[in-house]
Amino acid sequence: MARAREPLRVAIVGGGVCGLTCAVALQRAAGVSVQIFEAAAAFGEIGAGIGIGPNAVRVLRAIGVIDEVLAKCNPGDLRPRGFIYRTGVGEHSAVYATVAEGLEELGIGMHRAAFLDALVGVVDPAICHFNKRCVSITDSPSSPTRVRIEFVDGTAHEADVVLGADGIKSAVRRYVLGGVDDRLAFGNTVAYRGLIPYAKLKAAGFKTDLSEAPACFMGPSKHFIIFPIKNDEIINVVAFSARYDVPIGSANLPEGTPWVQEVSKAELKEVYEGWGPDIAAILDCAPEKPSKWSIHVVHPPLDSYAKGRVALLGDAAHGMLPHLGAGVGQGIEDAYLLSRLLSRPQTRADNIETVLRAYSQTRKPRAQGVWERSHLAGSIYDGNGPHSVEWDSVGQDLEGLFHSVWRHDLDAELAAAVALLREDGAEASA
Repeated sequence: MARAREPLRVAIVGGGVCGLTCAVALQRAAGVSVQIFEAAAAFGEIGAGIGIGPNAVRVLRAIGVIDEVLAKCNPGDLRPRGFIYRTGVGEHSAVYATVAEGLEELGIGMHRAAFLDALVGVVDPAICHFNKRCVSITDSPSSPTRVRIEFVDGTAHEADVVLGADGIKSAVRRYVLGGVDDRLAFGNTVAYRGLIPYAKLKAAGFKTDLSEAPACFMGPSKHFIIFPIKNDEIINVVAFSARYDVPIGSANLPEGTPWVQEVSKAELKEVYEGWGPDIAAILDCAPEKPSKWSIHVVHPPLDSYAKGRVALLGDAAHGMLPHLGAGVGQGIEDAYLLSRLLSRPQTRADNIETVLRAYSQTRKPRAQGVWERSHLAGSIYDGNGPHSVEWDSVGQDLEGLFHSVWRHDLDAELAAAVALLREDGAEASA
């Protein structure tokens, strides 16, 4: 029988979607004291629409926040969310469809900020600390079972466990990598993002029906992802352009180059010149200064998501290309497994390193597999997959990619991690 333990002190660095999901799950757990440290003056997310797949929806149900999230949505936002794939050039023929099946494959499309607001409404304000940008992590000078976080304002905090949910530019990742972070790479992909009123788009001549499923318009080295949010009143548009002549990481941006820039509508029209009539309508409705995002990833993959008493989750661990809409969901899965492992009564300050190692060993194959499939999906959309630009045949390349993300067994994953702990003898004295 597990013996009583001192409360496990957990510090989460980063108050985005992954960090807050983990904090919400842990604050409800017995025997855990959690604090969250956010670099900004308040919680906030940049970006437009966000897709929350069925696998992530199951986590939100499991940690008890699905109602709060749905309260920030419009009626009907929780629904099957497959994709219909169309040619981007010409008359936009439908060539393949990914179908979401049954109540277990319901997803959510909503504004990123609204999703974060739902989590903010649940997290205890007393555990939230702002203007706390992490600059370093070291072992505690006073306790062998603690880790020390130092912040740019000169303050510090010690905890039994530090979780780095501080995004693609993670400061915590540097500690996990032994002091030098050489894994941040330009993904050879840019994305033009924007929100367009559906009524305006239709008035401009947009014909594709988006009520059945989001659309992916495919073309050589480029593609569009288009899906409705806000009760189908707003269309989220992401237009991708990529290069495939060099490997990821070999053409990084010059130091100091901003990752997000305003560009002219003329640039957008030039990039997609010659595409079909619905894309032309989208370009006509685009803002005068659309935003251009240089997509970065974690590559090559980390050997481990944990080192000692420190673990990474979300983009800090496995930032990926967004072509399966799976990045947020993988971070939410990370948060779920971490919260379940850390809240087990058998988890103590003296076996935390083994627990985090089990987390990494369990999550890394799953998350890295999704990373690889996301990269593959983008290449297929862009005519660089096995069937190249034979658009009528690309469905063979796409078969099962989304379902491999959606149909993940969270309970089996937790059981696998616990089995690792038992094999390691971490619970022999519990």
